[in-house]
Amino acid sequence: MNLLEDLTPAQQEAVTHGEGPLLILAGAGSGKTRVITRRVAYLIHQGVRPGNILAITFTNKAAGEMRQRIEALLPHSRVLISTFHSLGARLLRQYADRLSLDRNFTIYDQSDRARLVKVALEDAGIDNARFTPETIAAAISKAKNQLLNPERYAQQAGDFFSQTVAGVYPAYEKRLRAANALDFDDLLFWPALALKHDPELRAELDSRFRFVLIDEYQDTNQAQYAIARGLSVDNPNLCVVGDPDQSIYAWRGSDIRNILDFERDFPS
Repeated sequence: MNLLEDLTPAQQEAVTHGEGPLLILAGAGSGKTRVITRRVAYLIHQGVRPGNILAITFTNKAAGEMRQRIEALLPHSRVLISTFHSLGARLLRQYADRLSLDRNFTIYDQSDRARLVKVALEDAGIDNARFTPETIAAAISKAKNQLLNPERYAQQAGDFFSQTVAGVYPAYEKRLRAANALDFDDLLFWPALALKHDPELRAELDSRFRFVLIDEYQDTNQAQYAIARGLSVDNPNLCVVGDPDQSIYAWRGSDIRNILDFERDFPS
């Protein structure tokens, strides 16, 4: 199959882009997934090893669709196609020793998290009927997506609610460790911090994933942004696709500045 035959000139330019950062602004229905999958196939045809390519999207459904399209173009290509959270879980299990984690950790879902927050409230001696465990859990989730550990969160806690969360957050983390568990947000939090603070690990992963492609980049939060940037230092071959007008996860901590500032982050 000719990878370029049914693409517009702009799409062809994106697919055949060589090394270096690439920002693709594209709205819904504009063939974003087609461009990403064709670019992956093009890179492999140009001699890039499949194991050096990482494609990231936001949902398992989208990752599955992308995987099917790439398999149709290049059967058995073995490109890693993942959500951010699945990638985080993979890295945390692989590098658990470096992060002082047990690789057999359990991943807690939202109901587990709310249950643990309720226990942490008791541990912290906080009896406050004004806020539900779910509300406090959501605040801790947002803190982790902003890469705020309990100490840093407490430093900026101003109002009564934030101070309540600051009192619960350390107790919640202690309970997680005791249960050998991570919550869903830890799957982003810990890899992001590792990439920031462990230069050797960052260089190893940057070398492994020489080409990184991310769909729906406008929906990334600070933790996801840190992962994307950490994987694109020595090999800044980061291709991001998104539409600033389509950001839908602001309530969950997404930061529209990540896509708006892409050209500032990568002046080349």
